[in-house]
Amino acid sequence: MDRFFAIVNPAAGGGRSAELAGPALGRLREKGLKVDVIASTGPGHAVQLAREAYEQGYRRFLAVGGDGTAHEILNGVFAERRAVQRVALGFLPLGTGNSFLRDFTKDGAAASMQALLAGRTRAVDLLRLRHATGEIYSFNLLSVGFTADVAALTNRMFKPFGDLGYLLGVFVRVVQLRRRSMALRCDDDVEWDEGRSLFLTFNNSKYTGGTMMIAPRADAADGLIEFVRWGPIGRLGLLRTLPRLYDGSHIQHPMASRRAVRHVEFKEGAPVDVMIDGEVATLECRSLDVVPAAVDVFI
Repeated sequence: MDRFFAIVNPAAGGGRSAELAGPALGRLREKGLKVDVIASTGPGHAVQLAREAYEQGYRRFLAVGGDGTAHEILNGVFAERRAVQRVALGFLPLGTGNSFLRDFTKDGAAASMQALLAGRTRAVDLLRLRHATGEIYSFNLLSVGFTADVAALTNRMFKPFGDLGYLLGVFVRVVQLRRRSMALRCDDDVEWDEGRSLFLTFNNSKYTGGTMMIAPRADAADGLIEFVRWGPIGRLGLLRTLPRLYDGSHIQHPMASRRAVRHVEFKEGAPVDVMIDGEVATLECRSLDVVPAAVDVFI
């Protein structure tokens, strides 16, 4: 089927998506794209819609909203399914974060529309998290600790403010700072790493929170997970170095480390908050793997 199945999240971007989606989709149709459109009605609905659309034969999807919309579409297609036929995903980034696309373009919706009209795609990896009750796929990143705490607060209180809202969340969580440990080992590691840290992030792409370059060496098409860790830094040290999170130079901090891995195993006895593609879920994590070149994206 050559038609696109577009899922519009009308709440994305503080409601901006509801206003802009119609004209943007109209321009695509005027240029000859065949697009079927449906709106999601709340969290998790796009997962159900994408799952049903895939079963009906759709193999081209269009996320009209933010990173959360794309995340739900991918999980509707991939999660709990043994085999998946090749699918392609396009973006009309009308949401708050839109972190993933920043790896490839600074022109947002305009560049996405050009890629859709030109049929220009590239294969990118996905990350697969197995947890106590199932599995979740990620195209951007998974994170625990400070970054997950910030995302949870931002989603609850500051999301309508866009990038500024994420920054507000950062400063509130600095005041409430916690340093924790999460036991894990990567690839062929024998010993468990149980060191305390400010945050751990497992990245497919570079950015989070819209403009925060959390993993400057990540590559969404290299078949690897970019694992970034920042040690148990204090409040004053974090405030002094906070701007470095936005240009990627934080990775040079003495308490920071990074490594490229393919598999992560967790030894966690209780659920923890995990930020996945900008959304937060409380999960008992078991393992994380990269799925190389899993999906074609229009970029």
